[in-house]
Amino acid sequence: MTGRVSKAVFPVAGLGTRMLPMTRAVPKEMLPVVDRPLVQYAVEEAVAAGVSDLIFVTDRSGPALEAHFGPAPELAGKVETGAGGERLDAARALVPPEVRLVFVPQGQPLGLGHAVWCAREAVGEEPFAVVLPDDLMVPGCLPDLVEAFDSEGAAGVVAVEEVPLRDTARYGVVDVGGAPGRLSRIASIVEKPAPEEAPSNLAVVGRYVFDASIMDLLGATPPGAGGEIQLTDAIGALAASGPVFAARFRGERHDCGNRAGWLRATVALALAGARPADPFARDLETLLADWRGSAGAGP
Repeated sequence: MTGRVSKAVFPVAGLGTRMLPMTRAVPKEMLPVVDRPLVQYAVEEAVAAGVSDLIFVTDRSGPALEAHFGPAPELAGKVETGAGGERLDAARALVPPEVRLVFVPQGQPLGLGHAVWCAREAVGEEPFAVVLPDDLMVPGCLPDLVEAFDSEGAAGVVAVEEVPLRDTARYGVVDVGGAPGRLSRIASIVEKPAPEEAPSNLAVVGRYVFDASIMDLLGATPPGAGGEIQLTDAIGALAASGPVFAARFRGERHDCGNRAGWLRATVALALAGARPADPFARDLETLLADWRGSAGAGP
């Protein structure tokens, strides 16, 4: 069944082991990037794409997500400053009133494909998006994927970007037959191929839109790479039965699933939002100069 993409699945049940010890008590998606938790960037992107049902496949972060995105009456009468300098009511909810938060347990960590499949009842027979908060996309590309999904009558659209060939073993990689352009039909897709076996250097990054039929394919997908149920395998099956497109992402992606990527995102977004009166850029220059001086003075 086709229709407006009004639902998005956020797989957030991971333990965040690459970010320990920060994630012992704080879920990875709640780690701050500048002035908001990582997951808020993903939620804002989904809402901008017209999503009204935010489906979180989670293990332990449900209460933190509810507390963050819901209204905070204890802050009534307080104000905060928005990104554009506007004053905001701190007690208001961070999503529009028509947006609904749904929480689904994953239970066992059996892979990304399994996490998406766990949301099948909440998704129903409607098309839906999948958003991985670890990938902070600037600018957000989900609205473009939804538009392509609608205009092409697609069974699926996935975001891709070019990566160094040496890095293909970290991603799902698509074969588009060498087709150029922003949107290309996927001929095949491989999970974490070695560089010498990769069909291209177009890697799938954390934004997807699917027809609901992929849920049946996920339910029939056996464990694949790493012994997990891979979303990539179901995308390959979907592409064999209907048009699935790769949409090239042209912005800047920050992989916040690791310490270095999270730190880089924090600095990059802080610099992007710095005004002339903001001393952060000058402070960063001073810190770097001091670091270079210390490194140069060493033995």
